[in-house]
Parts: sequence; structure tokens; C-alpha cells
Amino acid sequence: MRRLLWGVASAANQIEGAYDADGKGLSTADALPGAKDRQKYIFNPQEMIDTTFDYYPSYKGVDFYHRYKEDIALYAELGITCYRMSIAWSRIFPNGDELTPNEDGLRFYDKIFDECLKFGIEPVVTLSHFEVPLHLVKQYNGWADKRLITFFERYCRVVFERYCDKVKYWLTFNEVNSVTKLHYHSGATIPEQNANLEELGYQLLHNQAVAASKANKLCHEICPKAMIGCMVQYSPVYPYSSHPEDVLEANNFERDRELFALDLFVKGKYPFYSQRLFKEKNIQLEITEEELALLEESPADFISFSYYMSLSYGRKEIVAEQTNGNIFSGLKNPHLQSTEWGWQIDPVGLRYALNRLYELYQVPLFVVENGIGVTEELLNGTVEDDYRIAYLSQHIEQLIEAVSDGVDVMGYCMWAGTDLISNSTGEMKKRYGLIYVDADDNGGGTYNRFRKQSFYWYQSFINDYLERKK
Repeated sequence: MRRLLWGVASAANQIEGAYDADGKGLSTADALPGAKDRQKYIFNPQEMIDTTFDYYPSYKGVDFYHRYKEDIALYAELGITCYRMSIAWSRIFPNGDELTPNEDGLRFYDKIFDECLKFGIEPVVTLSHFEVPLHLVKQYNGWADKRLITFFERYCRVVFERYCDKVKYWLTFNEVNSVTKLHYHSGATIPEQNANLEELGYQLLHNQAVAASKANKLCHEICPKAMIGCMVQYSPVYPYSSHPEDVLEANNFERDRELFALDLFVKGKYPFYSQRLFKEKNIQLEITEEELALLEESPADFISFSYYMSLSYGRKEIVAEQTNGNIFSGLKNPHLQSTEWGWQIDPVGLRYALNRLYELYQVPLFVVENGIGVTEELLNGTVEDDYRIAYLSQHIEQLIEAVSDGVDVMGYCMWAGTDLISNSTGEMKKRYGLIYVDADDNGGGTYNRFRKQSFYWYQSFINDYLERKK
């Protein structure tokens, strides 16, 4: 039986800061404003790029760029065996279309990986985590242009060759299924006026799937001992009721928003229902036979996914309270509690998700994000976050049940090690970490680190697990 990796997760644009240090170029994340403006502008990217805001959260992050040794030492104290992180593409290629990389950017990640490995922590590295060089948006309109496939391949070749001896686990695009909805945030693209947004979303997904297949092939050639996977946002979609039409609507929603991308990235082909889906949505994609062959020849080695909640879905005429979610939303499930941001808490749903994905795809699975965002206050040098301990305990219990069910699980990374800038809201007050960072929504504070009570719980859990497996 596989020995599970236990870790924490983060993303470069949410923690690093130092947005213009050592030759780094601006990224798509660097154009995103803070809490009060984020939701207004994220779906109006042209207006956002043309606007100057008072504060950009990614500029400072939580200052990991200067405090990485402190943070990784805390992770070593925690006892984790892996750290899921990302490389900022614009640190390596500031504009994205250069022929030669930025050595200072490469050197920074050398230091990160060396520091992790010194403590026996395996880096799990995402190549593009909601972050693309901003120049590629302005010059090419991002992933709407197939030239980005070449630029991404060049970037991948550089980092694979540089870090082959340091990184065993790679992920291509973060929550890649989100690109059908988040054209700018996930696809680095500004939709043209009166564009068929559904068509655009699926073209972006196709282009990223081709790029991922090229990355998979390169990784296997350059780093034959490494594994490279895809990463999706996955939420089980329950029928709102036992009414047959609710069951059908839930099934269709899951296929369209979640499984479609997995079929491309893991099975290497378009799902059987795509022809009807595209016909009904008036979608015509630019696809070549060579691209289709590449998808089939070089699929992902494993599936990694974020799990925060389940969703309920049903007939459009149902009158019920809506609930927020991670990218996708649904109908409120009366059997579940919700966070203060409206995300439904469903530990059993994680076991269901693992079983469902393994049944469908029969490849190893890696939970690389799972956590709870809460408004918190530091008192006497710590945070009494019993709710986070309960959340983690219940979800990990269900993950272990899935392993007993026979699911091939590679590991679990909770979101997040330290507090960080929330991706969905651009806030610091939505805190996910085991470690409190003294920073506010406007960039104020000491940025000092403080262990929460959940830090000690996770530390004890990992230690006990590893002792049992000796």
C-alpha cells in the first residue's frame, strides 16, 4: 500500500510578495485589486487592467520571498513530508515570450527547494497557479492564442531541466476546469465584446490541455523518475431531490463543469457527450488532428484536486436558497452547515469524491487543497481554532476511509500552512492557515508568524501517523 504524503499548500501569488524583485515581471495576479474591488472587476478584466487601484494584495503577499527560511523551518517543525507550492512563471520569464530565462528567478526557487529537501520535505510544484505573465495578456490575449502553448513549453523545459533532481511531483494548471468560467483569472484572456463566452471557455481549456500534454511529455523525457498530474476543482454534485430531473441536472452539471476537463487531461480525449453539448451551446473549436493525437499520447499521471465543499443541483424552476462555492455555486443543502463565506462543510463528501474519481479514472489521486477560511483574532500569541481542528480531523478521517475502500491516494495537503491572501476575495481576514500572519487587508501589520492551536493538532496527527507506519 502507498505511504501517504502529508503536507500544506500555497500559491506564489498569494504568499511571495516581492512582485518586482530580482527581475520579476508583472503577472495576471498582480493586476487583481483587494477585497472591496476584486469581485466587481474580476469579470471585467479590461476595465480592471485600465484602472489603477490603491492596493494590490499580491504585491506584498505574506512576504514569503523574504521569510521563506522562517516558514519552511515552521513546516519542518510541523513534521510535514511534502509542500505543495507554485512557481511564479513571471519570475522565470518576466514577459513570458523571451528566449532566455531570468537567472535570479531560477535561483530563488533553487533556494526554496533546497531548504525543503534539507528537512525531508518533498516539493509538489504547480507550474501555473492562476498566474501568467501580464505581457502575454496584453500582447497575445493569453490562452486564447495558441502561441502560449509554445511559451509554456519553453518555460516547462527550463524548470524541468533546472529542478529535475529536486522535484518529483509536478502539476500543470491549477483548477484547470475553472477556465471555462474564469476567462481572465484562469485563462489570462480578456473576452472580446459580444464573444460567445461558452465557446471561448472551451477553447481556452483545449489550448491548456494541449500545453499540459506537451508538459507531460517533456517531464517524462527530462525527469523520468518524476510524476506529473493535472489539477481540478472538484465538488461532488448531489441531486437536490430524488426527482429524476434533479438527478439528471446534477449529473449534467458535474460532467460539464468538472469531469469534462478530466476526460481531456486524463483520458486524453473529448467525452462522448461533447458533440451534443457543443451543438446546443453553438460552440466551434479550433482543434487539429495533431493536437488530438498529443492529448491521447501524453495524459496526466495522476489527478490532484481541491476539495472544499459539495454542491446540490436540480431543476431550474426549484425555488431554494443559493449557496456560494469555490468557483461554482449551487443550491443550499439543508443537511450541511456552511462557513461564514457560504461554503458548505461536507467531510463525507471527500470520501465520496475520492471514490467517484477513482472509479471513473483509475489513476492515483492527490488531495492538494482542503481547508476552511475563517475570520480570526490573535489572542495571547495564538488562535484557539477548535473549528479548524474539527474540520481537518473529520476530513482526514474520511480520506483514510477512502484509502480503506481501496482508493489509491498519494497524499493530502491542507490549505494552508500560513495565512495568505484569499484567492476568491483578495482578503487577509479570510484566514486558512495553521500559522497566523499579522497582516490586514490593506497590507498593514508586522507580518510576524504565530502558531495556531491547529498547528499543534496537525503536528501530532502527522507524527502519530508516521510512527504507526514505521
